[in-house]
Amino acid sequence: MRAALVTGVSCCLGVAAFAGTRQADGPAEPVQGALVDRAAAAAEAEQRASRSLDRSPAVPVTVSPSPTAKPSPSATRKPKPKPVRPARPRPVAGLSQLQMDNAKTIVDVGRDMKLPRRGLVVAVATAMQESDLHNLASDVLPESANYPHQGSGSDHDSVGLFQQRPSSGWGTVRDLMRPAYAARVFYEALLEVPGWEEMSLTAAAQAVQISAFPDAYAQHEERATTVVAALT
Repeated sequence: MRAALVTGVSCCLGVAAFAGTRQADGPAEPVQGALVDRAAAAAEAEQRASRSLDRSPAVPVTVSPSPTAKPSPSATRKPKPKPVRPARPRPVAGLSQLQMDNAKTIVDVGRDMKLPRRGLVVAVATAMQESDLHNLASDVLPESANYPHQGSGSDHDSVGLFQQRPSSGWGTVRDLMRPAYAARVFYEALLEVPGWEEMSLTAAAQAVQISAFPDAYAQHEERATTVVAALT
């Protein structure tokens, strides 16, 4: 009977030990599986994030300029000033603005050609006598009215500031109606006169113009001198 009791107790102890072993070992499998599942989920989430286009915007970085850096030329370049149209010359010696403008054209051409002041005075005085410093067309030449003009005359086919005649070889009607051209051919003819600089104004002008009234040029010398002084 004792033997049976001992045997029963041993069996109960064995069953209990077996159950305890299963109980102790059993939960280990679910815990290990949960850790594996979490690691896989984290890896998948990281992989999804690397493929996603929904990225967080980058934080703007402000770069301070170097204290030794020089500004670019474009940053320091000053804007170019707009060209200023030169003022029209103020009339002197009793001239109108129109007459003064024509006198300026005569003087400007002479200065471009490097003539001395005496030549400028001779030219202005000649134009004062011939056209009263107006760019005149000719009633004899209807063509001359097709070009800018400031009145007309009837002295043969004479046109322009110096009343030069196309028929005498001074140029075409169109050319002679341009004040700058008329002044240039006058100066060219004056430069061909030997010793013109030592001549009286009347003699120098007459050598170019061959006028029927040569003494008329002298009366304009003083005014012409005043005008040239104002323009130079």
